[in-house]
Amino acid sequence: MIEATIPVGGPEETVLLFGVGDEHLKRVRRHNPARIATRNGRIHLSGEEAAVKQATAIFERLKAAVGREGPLTGARVEEILAEVTGERPAPPNVEVVIQQPGITIRPRTEGQASYLRAIQEHDVVFCVGPAGTGKTYLAVAAAVEALRNKQLRKIVLVRPAVEAGESLGYLPGDLHAKINPYLRPLLDALGEMMDYDQLKRYTSEDIIEVAPLAYMRGRTLNNAFIIMDEGQNTTVPQMKMFLTRMGANSKVVVTGDATQVDLPPHTRSGLADAVERLDGIEGLACIRLTGRDIVRHRLVSLIVDAYEKGAKR
Repeated sequence: MIEATIPVGGPEETVLLFGVGDEHLKRVRRHNPARIATRNGRIHLSGEEAAVKQATAIFERLKAAVGREGPLTGARVEEILAEVTGERPAPPNVEVVIQQPGITIRPRTEGQASYLRAIQEHDVVFCVGPAGTGKTYLAVAAAVEALRNKQLRKIVLVRPAVEAGESLGYLPGDLHAKINPYLRPLLDALGEMMDYDQLKRYTSEDIIEVAPLAYMRGRTLNNAFIIMDEGQNTTVPQMKMFLTRMGANSKVVVTGDATQVDLPPHTRSGLADAVERLDGIEGLACIRLTGRDIVRHRLVSLIVDAYEKGAKR
């Protein structure tokens, strides 16, 4: 049994470190068995030597992160805990800084870090993986960063309007109202990275365009960051049409989940075809994320695993 003491500071510093309602402290306790108490602006640790040393390292890392970044999210705390405890290896130092002040988006897995690096280093990137791996979110983040740095003039977000068991024709409203549910995930990601007024202005000025795939035919997109979400729901001709919209000084990212294809039976997925057909072309990369890269609720990875096991029976 050993003890250790870590200075924290006043009540304000303690709240930043422990989180509102001690949510960060509760996370630490779930990962580490050391006894943790606070008195007079100090953290007091006691327990087995290995546990106390690990808890000390965790709080030192949390203090350093608070000093650099300010208030920490639960996801950021989990990332630090994983790095210190070794539950998941720390990804390489790759980050995307978003325009909204105080927001930094980092990869949380090795796969996500490889994905972001591929986007930075290649003009065309395919990313295939299950739900919750950050395929769309990270691509949108990279696009926002490129726009902020004036590396391009426009962001184009595209989705095929393929029905997932529901009929598009029976949805209420005009064409814009009908396609809005298909584009909602892209708009949600953008909404987290810039304030409403800025997003509305960029959209009205056509700096950011969100459109169904059918609207891409016949166009050439120069100086643009073009993202196609749900690429598994394109046909082979549609994927060819989309990829050939790419103009000068443009970048294309195509994301998709091979297990959630909503095409008619016996229709070849354009994403699967492109990944096979275009493999080896210089300037093009294909990243495959797995269940280990899922960063949503912990149950999502278990759900994905259960469905994958069922599909193999």
